[in-house]
Amino acid sequence: MGTMIVLLILAGVVGLSIRSMIKDKKAGKSLQCGQNCSHCGCHCHHSQE
Repeated sequence: MGTMIVLLILAGVVGLSIRSMIKDKKAGKSLQCGQNCSHCGCHCHHSQE
């Protein structure tokens, strides 16, 4: 029973983390560009175009 509770909590944390990463990517932020793709010369937005 304890294992299932820990597994559910861990799955929730991972889900929230992934959701946050997707939200940041849609907002134009990316870890590869130092969280600011608008001032970056890399190809952060090419995957969305």
